[in-house]
Amino acid sequence: MQNDRLSEWFVPKFGPRNFRLTVGILFLPYTGMVISFVIWGSLSVESSLDRLLSIGLLYFFAIGISAHCLDALGSKKRPWGDLSRTNLWLASIISLILSFSIGMYYVFLDSWMLFPIGAIEIFFLFAYNLELFNGKFHNNASFVISWGILPVFAGAVIQSNSISFETIIFSIIAGLASYILITVSRKYKILKQQNAPYEIFYKKEIILKLVSSIVIFGTIFFFVLRHLLIV
Repeated sequence: MQNDRLSEWFVPKFGPRNFRLTVGILFLPYTGMVISFVIWGSLSVESSLDRLLSIGLLYFFAIGISAHCLDALGSKKRPWGDLSRTNLWLASIISLILSFSIGMYYVFLDSWMLFPIGAIEIFFLFAYNLELFNGKFHNNASFVISWGILPVFAGAVIQSNSISFETIIFSIIAGLASYILITVSRKYKILKQQNAPYEIFYKKEIILKLVSSIVIFGTIFFFVLRHLLIV
């Protein structure tokens, strides 16, 4: 059985172990998808670049760092090795404070709808990753809501404190992409742990790469095209 995730496709094959661990634990392709969903939400309404950057940074701290550190803490199999629990907690809490500070600034400025979205996200942040309540919320539905749908809503709300029809359409697409990602990812992880033949789990790996790449690079193209059309 394979428990060490340093062999994952999103972990660099070069550099010292600590560097590879740091990059790996951020799950950058998946984090990039969430930030892409935030951008979708921002571009679904009239948007400004500074607010788009702010909400992107907020989700990088909250999901990219805090959630993944909590996931490492909540995992019973310790897939990243014997990492310091103290350091994981510190990284998670500090990142969450930074994320919370950005969010509250805009809540008090003019985007009060960020508050209920943030409250739900924080609940899932702890309940999903630490498998609280006997793991009741560690499921595909929680993942789709917190990693797919809500980031799109947050991206729109920070811009206009509203949700448009286009925002809802983007959230449905983001939810579908997140569902594909989490279902394939779970099967992929099981196959890896069982040391399945390479040609079997590699098919799942290809799907994960395709989904994350299409979302991220599609977002970059959409963002550039949108701004070129505005200019």
